[in-house]
Amino acid sequence: MDELKTQLEERRKMADEKATKYRTLRDECNDNSKKFTITRNEMNGEVRELIVQVREQREIREQMNEIVRDKKAVRQEANKMVRESKDALNAAKGPEAAPEQRDDGRRGRGRRDRPDTIHSLRRELIRLENEFEMGRHTGKNETKVMKRMKEISAKIKKMKISEDSNTDLKESREALRTAMETQETAHAAVEQAAEAAQEAHDLMLQWNKEVDNQREKAESAHRKLRASKKDADKNHRAYIVSLRCLHSIQDMLRAMRGANAGEGQRPSARVEVQDLMGKLMSGETLSTEELMQLQRYD
Repeated sequence: MDELKTQLEERRKMADEKATKYRTLRDECNDNSKKFTITRNEMNGEVRELIVQVREQREIREQMNEIVRDKKAVRQEANKMVRESKDALNAAKGPEAAPEQRDDGRRGRGRRDRPDTIHSLRRELIRLENEFEMGRHTGKNETKVMKRMKEISAKIKKMKISEDSNTDLKESREALRTAMETQETAHAAVEQAAEAAQEAHDLMLQWNKEVDNQREKAESAHRKLRASKKDADKNHRAYIVSLRCLHSIQDMLRAMRGANAGEGQRPSARVEVQDLMGKLMSGETLSTEELMQLQRYD
């Protein structure tokens, strides 16, 4: 009998240690579950906020794209005005005289110079002045270049006097200048709106990427939460089994002590433990004292 009692005491101690172990593991898993729940909920909250940002940037992008379309229509009208103004200016200038061919050995190709304009003449004059200042024309060539520069200046003056006396030409030039300013303003407006639309699009993509990152973190926390809950359930079941084993051993030891002493078993303690086990099995949360009482039952 003493040998059996010794073996039961060893088994009781072992069952008690396992019950403590599984209860501790279960509580740790439940604590981790709470942490993962908080992390998941925080990540989901950030995802919802980021989705709002994505929607806002998408709306801004669509608004700016609509503005781009409107500005392009305005620019198209400005381009049309420029073309019409150029046509009117050319008509006001009258028929241009056929330009002379260059005497550079390429007459056989039929290449003809473009008609001189004040702008082209001024450009040539500036080029010759720069070359003259750099000393690229010396000797006889210097005299030739000086003569050409005087001819260009005289021609520019003559063409300017002629154009200034032509009312239609002056009005056409002014109309062209106004049209070109309008064209430039419209083009700048298109570029500004397009830049704003692209910026909104880039931000939308950036927020979308951040949404994916935060959603992945939330899903990872949720996976860890499920694994932690699974481990908690497994350890809880093992804890219940250990308690049952512990109580069975304690019941046998109590019965042996009662038989030796000629006493009956105390039903009140047994009923109380059964009530606590019933609560535990039904999923109710027991206090630390109640849990310890389950293991102190003897």
